Amino acid sequence: MPIAAVPNYLDKDFKDASPGMRFGMYLALWEMGWSKSKDKPLDSAKKLGDNDQKTLKALGRRQLSGFNAAVSDDNGLRLEALSTAPFTTGLGNAHPLENGFAFLNPYGLPYLPGSGVKGVLRQAARELAGLAIHAQWDIPSDWNEDAVTALFGKQPKDDDTDHLRGALTFWDVIPQIKGESLAVDIMTPHQSHYYQHKQEPKAGNSTTAHDSGQPNPITFLTVPPGSGFTFHVTCDLAHLTRLAPDLAADGSWKTLLTAAFKHAFLWLGFGAKTAVGYGAMREDQKAGAREAARQQAQAEATRRAQKEAEREAALAQMSPLDREIREFLDARQDKNQPDLSALIGGLKKGRWSGVNKIAVAERAKAMMLSAKKWREKSEKKNPDKDNDYQDTLKVMAWIKGQ
Repeated sequence: MPIAAVPNYLDKDFKDASPGMRFGMYLALWEMGWSKSKDKPLDSAKKLGDNDQKTLKALGRRQLSGFNAAVSDDNGLRLEALSTAPFTTGLGNAHPLENGFAFLNPYGLPYLPGSGVKGVLRQAARELAGLAIHAQWDIPSDWNEDAVTALFGKQPKDDDTDHLRGALTFWDVIPQIKGESLAVDIMTPHQSHYYQHKQEPKAGNSTTAHDSGQPNPITFLTVPPGSGFTFHVTCDLAHLTRLAPDLAADGSWKTLLTAAFKHAFLWLGFGAKTAVGYGAMREDQKAGAREAARQQAQAEATRRAQKEAEREAALAQMSPLDREIREFLDARQDKNQPDLSALIGGLKKGRWSGVNKIAVAERAKAMMLSAKKWREKSEKKNPDKDNDYQDTLKVMAWIKGQ
């Protein structure tokens, strides 16, 4: 039975620990007597418990809440994607199995650092601008060197002290993992004797590369295809305005960055081993539609709140009667009913009495005169069917206190 390299006073059941802890400190790698286990230790490290999945969703919600609170429509870009190939990162981290993995502390869950996102997007932008080697893409693009420098910054070379901070900030990405576990992949070097300069007695102590080298399977963790990746990018618009005013206007920087994302999804990939297809993604159209609907609903809610604030401010400046009339008209069931018709209807139903009734009737008379509906005499053969005339008679009677 494999054991973890931990003190005896610790519990032996680590199923509730995070994947990061099970992959690192609690990895069941050794047999009793400290011989290497013949089992597959990553099988226990890759599983996601209920708490892990809840934490992933909670982190996603927290990022969204923080993003919505920190940005507006002008200085933030949020893009959702689905992985179309396995994703892995942090393979260079030290680990007994030779390949590490990047876990976000203290949660012990996979993540893609924002610095890695920035590096991939910068390379995509350079390729679309024709600045990278072998970057011949038949893709219409407005990227150029000035845009790359303004958005991603410029680092000094050699003794050059000319450097510049870019306007964009890239957040860490927390994958929403498909299924209930990470996946295990295998790489199998066939000529390790040559690359590591090992002597082989059967080959005459030669380290020359040949096809009969002993393969060496190496396992490593990946995030399975179909997992969700949400990218958050913020832009310092004041800084961008100083560097490239055209990019800051009308959200032009978002158009450029979206093109860079699409190029990176298709041709570059994120994380490690992208040269052999890992880290490929595609934009999640359904999630994009949901996000667009959410933004539209948020904009509509903001518009309603602003309109209500303006209405309250206007009401505060009115006389008590004018405010009462305005509130009565705003509360009518049929929003398409003209103000005059609603006001006369309220008078007919006894909505006002006494001096207020006379004042409202005077208001109705002024509205009828303005609309050329005031008829003290009817020109129709049957005056009973002359609505304007009948309304005029009623308003005249109300003004007289009848």
